[in-house]
Amino acid sequence: MKEDCPIVVEVNPEYSPEHSEPDQGRYVFIYYINIRNTGAQSAQLISRHWVITDANGKVEEVRGDGVVGEQPVLESGDEHFYNSFCVLETSVGCMQGSYMMLGEDGRYFDAPIPAFTLAVPGAIN
Repeated sequence: MKEDCPIVVEVNPEYSPEHSEPDQGRYVFIYYINIRNTGAQSAQLISRHWVITDANGKVEEVRGDGVVGEQPVLESGDEHFYNSFCVLETSVGCMQGSYMMLGEDGRYFDAPIPAFTLAVPGAIN
């Protein structure tokens, strides 16, 4: 269902210098998520799966119920906004993943989260 998935995910990441400690290999990135239901039926976000990769090639997978403690139901045309963060050991990395959704028809489907870059300003030309 990925080609025509009714759930559209947009991500806006930003570096958080006030929470980071570069000299100790701690880079904090906040990401702002907009989940939009463009389909005809409602869908509930059941769980998340993230794949986080840093510039050293270290890969971390994160799985869990919902997002920030919620399992929102998105009616047709609805949007859900939230933000969260991740910590990397390098100044550059990337994230991607998916949300497992439950449609009102009782079928589960994955909504892909496109890969996005995490980078300290000026780290990538």
